[in-house]
Amino acid sequence: MAITDENNHTEEFTEQLLQQIIADTDADRFITIVEQTAPQDVLRLVIRLDVASQHQLIAMLTPELAAVLIEEAPAELAASLLEGVETPVAAKIMEELQSDMQADIVHKLDSQGAEAILAEMDEGEADGVRKLVQYEHDTAGGLMEWEVFSFKMTEKVSAVLKRIASGDEDFERYRGQHPYIVDEQGKLVGVVSLRGLLTSKRTAALSDIMIKPLAVKPYQTLEELEDIFEEHPFLGLPVVDKEGMPLGVLSRSAVADALRDQQEHRSLARQQVSDELRSMPIWYRSRRRLAWLSSNIVLNIIAASVISAYEDTLTAVIAIAVFLPMVSDMSGCSGNQAVGVSMRELALGLTKPTDLFHVLKKEFSVGIINGVILGIMIGIVAWLWKDNAVLGLVIGLALSVNTVLAVAIGGTVPLLLKGFGIDPAVASGPLLTTITDMAGFFLVLSLATLFMPLLL
Repeated sequence: MAITDENNHTEEFTEQLLQQIIADTDADRFITIVEQTAPQDVLRLVIRLDVASQHQLIAMLTPELAAVLIEEAPAELAASLLEGVETPVAAKIMEELQSDMQADIVHKLDSQGAEAILAEMDEGEADGVRKLVQYEHDTAGGLMEWEVFSFKMTEKVSAVLKRIASGDEDFERYRGQHPYIVDEQGKLVGVVSLRGLLTSKRTAALSDIMIKPLAVKPYQTLEELEDIFEEHPFLGLPVVDKEGMPLGVLSRSAVADALRDQQEHRSLARQQVSDELRSMPIWYRSRRRLAWLSSNIVLNIIAASVISAYEDTLTAVIAIAVFLPMVSDMSGCSGNQAVGVSMRELALGLTKPTDLFHVLKKEFSVGIINGVILGIMIGIVAWLWKDNAVLGLVIGLALSVNTVLAVAIGGTVPLLLKGFGIDPAVASGPLLTTITDMAGFFLVLSLATLFMPLLL
């Protein structure tokens, strides 16, 4: 990417250029680059450098420009970029960030480092961040911004319009919120639409044009918030405590981003790379991945030992080897469907670990129906392919039984893991795969051994 400096010279924006800037301690040059380049492009190259260089570059920027870069980073990377700069500088950068991002970063910092930065920040801002970090990140309280665009119900329409027209820096933090109306005690009592403001007399009291607000509680879950925003077309909702006092404002975009992050986290968690970034130390990343891969070796050895125990059967009826992966894979797919349903119901609060036997009964019924149908289908294929009805019976029966087992396990394992305090998104898949592989191999090979005289 080419950039133009203040002397109208064009130069390529590369890692080498950043390293030259660091060597020359050329803050002005780096500031010019950040001002002229998309933040994502700058951040992409910055994180390719070693950690010390990253910190040097962040320290060269004004707090406003540093905040622009850090806003583009995931929370763990943002925290890493901040913790390496001097505490007073980090505090000034933090003050330029949106409050929800501030809370995310504090969550990722160690408690001592976080408190040191908060102590250097504006007292009001620091108190706001401390309020946010007491909530879980996937609740309304954890996702909200603590700044509320509020007015007393006795104020006039002109007061709101004047504030909107002022365009001061504090107003920018409200990012298009509707004006929320509070009573003399500070309790939320109404909200005024921008349309209502523009069509009302400037002398009208806010209490005369406000409508009753829809508010959420700080501990409401992400799934509950998703349902609320699907039902109502609002761009944001106030968050209030049990007394009705406003705590902050939750935006529709914050919920959408959190839902997307949740899906990505669950997907990556199955591979044990949910929090990994390539900017992290190589040995740290390697150790995290090996913890998962080495345990997978053990699981695969267990599955392979079943095949080894029936080596003579495989040698005698070589056609069985073709169907082994088919039986385990199809059963695994059926089991993963059940895992998906249980994960969704757990997330929605429709199922709890105590519902284990209810879930088992429901999934067992589905497993029998699907198992029989799938078993008949693959049994016919095996029969026609090798012109051996007994082979079809062996393969079909093995798939039927394994499907019932896989569906029952897939539906109940997430509940069991949840009951033991283990993240079901991480462990359900590996457990299901290992069990269905072992059971599938065992069923096919043991049935083939039983019917060996009829297969030869």
